[in-house]
Amino acid sequence: MSPGTHDALSDPRNEEVVININGELIARPEAKISVFDSGFLVGDGVWEAMRLHDDVLVYLDLHLDRLFQGAKAIHMDIGKTRQELSDALYATVHANGMQNNVHARMMITRGIKKTPSQDPRLVVGGPTIVIIAEHKVADPSTTTAGIRLFTSTVRRGSPDYLDPRLNCHSKLHEVIALAQALEAGADEALMLDIHGFVSTCNATNFFVVRGEEVWTSTGQYCMNGITRGKVIEVGRRDGLTVHEKNFSLTDVYDADEAFVTGTFGGLTPVIEIDGRAIGSDTMGPITRHLRELYHKDVQLAVQETVAARKQQSTHAAK
Repeated sequence: MSPGTHDALSDPRNEEVVININGELIARPEAKISVFDSGFLVGDGVWEAMRLHDDVLVYLDLHLDRLFQGAKAIHMDIGKTRQELSDALYATVHANGMQNNVHARMMITRGIKKTPSQDPRLVVGGPTIVIIAEHKVADPSTTTAGIRLFTSTVRRGSPDYLDPRLNCHSKLHEVIALAQALEAGADEALMLDIHGFVSTCNATNFFVVRGEEVWTSTGQYCMNGITRGKVIEVGRRDGLTVHEKNFSLTDVYDADEAFVTGTFGGLTPVIEIDGRAIGSDTMGPITRHLRELYHKDVQLAVQETVAARKQQSTHAAK
C-alpha cells in the first residue's frame, strides 16, 4: 500500500481500548452507534482530532474553539461545556492508561432520529458524542521518504454552499479526490479552489518553499488547520517570510520544497506532484527547520499546561 500522512506503526494495545460513547466507556468490539444516528444518515456533525503528549492534549483550547465554531455554524447545540468535553477527553485517555503518543478523535453528531431523514427536527434526544483514543505513532518511513501528490479534478468548494473551513462529517468530496489520486498512483490528493489556485490536500494543508519564502493558500478554501496555523506562526516568529496567497500549479511544479501539515503527522515532505520531482528527494532544509520549530512549540505548550496544572493544584491545596 502506498504511504499516507495518517500511516501509523501497528500497536496491539489498540485492540483493547475502550471507546467513550455519550459518557459510557465501552470495549472496542462492542462500541456501536445507532443506524438512525444523524452522522450515519446524512453526515451531520463536527469533529476534532488531537495529540496527547506527556498527558497533555496539545492545543486543546484551539481545537475546542474550532469545534464550537463549527457546531454553531451548523445550528447544533452540543449540550456540553468546554470543560465537560475536556474532562471527557481526559477521562477516556486515562481509562486507557494513556500518557503519550496518542491520537484522540472526538466526533459529535446531531443525534439519533426517529426515522431516516435530513430534517433536524426529527432528532430524538441530544447529540451523540464519541471519543476514540488510540496509541498511534506516525510511521517514520513516511516522513523519511516523503509522499507523492496528484492534483484531483475535485475542487474545494465555495463557502456559500459548504464552507471548506468547516471541520464537519461531510467529507465525501475529499474521499473522491483521494480515490482519484490513488488510482493515478499517488499517495494523496492536491486540491484546487474554485478559481484554479492551489488550496489544500484531501486531509492535510499544503505548503511550498520558493527560494527563502514559504507559501500556503489564502486559507479561504482550505481546512482551518491547527497545525497549519502553528507552522505559519512559528515560521514568522523565527523571521521566515511566510505568505498566505493565491498561487498556481505552475508555481508549485518548480518549487524548491513542498510539505503538508496535519495534527497526526505534523510536517511531512512532498517529493513529487503530478509526476514532477520536487526538491532533492529528501526533506528540504526549510521544511526541516519548520518541523523543528513546530516540535519546540508543541513541547512549550505541554510545559505551559503542566505548569498551569501545578499552579491550580497549589491554589486548591491552600
